[in-house]
Amino acid sequence: MPRARAGAPRYPPGTEVAYVAGPLVRARVLLIDDDPSLREVLSLALGDAGYEVILAEDGSAGLASARADRPAIVVSDVNLPRMDGFTLCRRLREAGDRVPVVLLTSRDSEIDEALGLELGADDYVTKPFSTRVLLARIAALLRREASRAAPTRAPARTLGELEIDVERLELRFRGALVVVTVTEFRMVETLAGRPGVVYSRATLLERMRGDDSVVDDRLVDTYVRRLRRKFEAVAPDFAAIETLVGAGYRWRDGAS
Repeated sequence: MPRARAGAPRYPPGTEVAYVAGPLVRARVLLIDDDPSLREVLSLALGDAGYEVILAEDGSAGLASARADRPAIVVSDVNLPRMDGFTLCRRLREAGDRVPVVLLTSRDSEIDEALGLELGADDYVTKPFSTRVLLARIAALLRREASRAAPTRAPARTLGELEIDVERLELRFRGALVVVTVTEFRMVETLAGRPGVVYSRATLLERMRGDDSVVDDRLVDTYVRRLRRKFEAVAPDFAAIETLVGAGYRWRDGAS
């Protein structure tokens, strides 16, 4: 375990702190994973990208660190000792903590399960993945948080009844906020950006995830069902996302 530098804050038992060269003011990333090799690789990549990194090897220690050290973002494996990533995310949300959470999953079914549980995670990355992929997801979420905290904002893009705020990664339908993950936002942005155009599942996955991770394209169906429920919660007659059997999905022409 790396030794903390002199004068550094004290962290809960079971956590490690990786200090790296970089700017004096850096976003703090809490990385929770029980694989020492992966923790080391990701810690180095995050450090090289300019982040201050706190490491925890189990869910219980990670939750304690999230509460004590107020990271800017939490990156957690799903399969953890003492407390899994699903429970960790749920505990944070139940306590009113809205810190962005990225869950690292080992199989597509875990994403499917997580989406079904409505955990409140902000994004999901499937192993194996490149560090470039994870850094891009983290950067996108931190930009979102910075934009939401800014006193001014760029105007949202209006497409009929839909508003797309690219800076804040926010969607509004008929004026009501629709809370979505980064991946869900990209899906709506892709579909609504070209109404009437049919996108195959494979194409949507490529646009949504923006990486080279290998996942089952049927995962798109889970995202579509989840998005429909979210839009229907604010507009019960929502029917803008159309299914074309054997072809894919499209945003109904005239719906935006």
